[in-house]
Amino acid sequence: MSDDYGYDDEDDSPYGTEYGVDGSGGDDGAGASRDGGRGPEVTFAALPPAQGRGFATSWWGRAWLQALEDTALDGQQLKQGRQLARKGGVGAVSVRPGRITAMVRDRDGTAHRSDVLLQQLGAGAWDRFLDMAVDRAGHIAALLDREMPPHLVEDAAGAGVELLPGIGDLEPECTCGAWDHCPHSGALCYQVARLLDEDPFVLLLMRGREERRLLDELQVRSAARAVRPGDGGEGEDTGDAEQEVRGVPAGEAFAAAGILPPLPAPPSAPDTPGLGPSLDTETPPAPGIDPTALEVLAADSAVRAHRMLLDALAPGHEEQPLPVELTPQQDAVRLAADARPDARIGARLAAGSGRPPADLDAAVRAWRYGGVAALAVLDEEWAPDPEDLGRARARLGEAWEAGERPALRANGRARWTVAGADLQLRLDRGGRWWPYRKERGRWVPAGPADDDPAGALAGAEDGAADGTSGTSGVGVAV
Repeated sequence: MSDDYGYDDEDDSPYGTEYGVDGSGGDDGAGASRDGGRGPEVTFAALPPAQGRGFATSWWGRAWLQALEDTALDGQQLKQGRQLARKGGVGAVSVRPGRITAMVRDRDGTAHRSDVLLQQLGAGAWDRFLDMAVDRAGHIAALLDREMPPHLVEDAAGAGVELLPGIGDLEPECTCGAWDHCPHSGALCYQVARLLDEDPFVLLLMRGREERRLLDELQVRSAARAVRPGDGGEGEDTGDAEQEVRGVPAGEAFAAAGILPPLPAPPSAPDTPGLGPSLDTETPPAPGIDPTALEVLAADSAVRAHRMLLDALAPGHEEQPLPVELTPQQDAVRLAADARPDARIGARLAAGSGRPPADLDAAVRAWRYGGVAALAVLDEEWAPDPEDLGRARARLGEAWEAGERPALRANGRARWTVAGADLQLRLDRGGRWWPYRKERGRWVPAGPADDDPAGALAGAEDGAADGTSGTSGVGVAV
């Protein structure tokens, strides 16, 4: 889709960009190629060094490392790879069906592209896996909750589907020229074990099915199993007295309400927003896709989601008015203020805000001082009616002690300029005062609003004295 800021965003994938189809050819369990083809691709940002911790804490991660250690012929190479991964030598990891890829740096900084290939499952194997999961209520419930219980592997193997790699299944390729697992491919595999700790669905993607497609197919099969076509929605009558009854009778559920334990407390909110995805891969983006712009939008989504969560958990949230919906132009300024983009993205946001690039900086300053209200003071010129003007003049007269009030020159548009100084007070429609300062021939916001005009002006004078004026870091000049 095309957004209001000039971004061309046609990809709704939460991590990366999908290319082509899923690449799982064939009808048997062996699957098609190991070359990774071109299928759904997910890129994970480089993980921090793993000092003082093991590389795998989950059952899936440990099973992955066991397959790696059973495969490698040279244990010393793996040991060196573990050390590289532990010290943070593995860059962003790209995962797609049949292949994982990363740039791995030696201790001297030399970078090598390393790949590990894994056999994909064929269409027939995926059919058996899905049928097996649908036949077992525990498996389908766990998968739909994004969980993968360890006994799923045993049941899948019973259906002829090997999810975990076995001996010889992990085939390395590296630009260093090694024919077996080298330190670089070993480091990549150790890093993948950490990814599996966080998301075991990564393994299913390597085997040929990305998470969303797998869960969609699982739901379709589950619904088809629950209601057979042509039976009037009553389910298939098999004549078996022990036919499975789905669901819980309402009377039973109501009777159990008094004996069920209370729900657990909700988890606490994270301290910081989550990290956005890294799209810095060797795979070229689709036409019209700007990876840098997508990274900015993804990071902004994380910041907004974190802010909304904190607001929702704050006491009295239910009594607060609904937030005002921003216009696309206002939201472009907000995004520039929150994301602090580089000059190129800043110029695109300026266009989205309807401002010349040189004016975006002043708008960003206004937003940081007071959001929509401060932006309106920057953009609007309004003439108070005689009653409002009289109250404003009285407030100006009362704000300073006798003889201390600066000489103010009114222009009739709710603005008073300090004579002989590059300072100005602006009155908003709610009766609050906003300080402004002239910089490079432009009036720019110099502080937050204040009910006292003397206090507002003092803040602007303090900022001029200590040198806090300047650009807001948007990447465009004032």
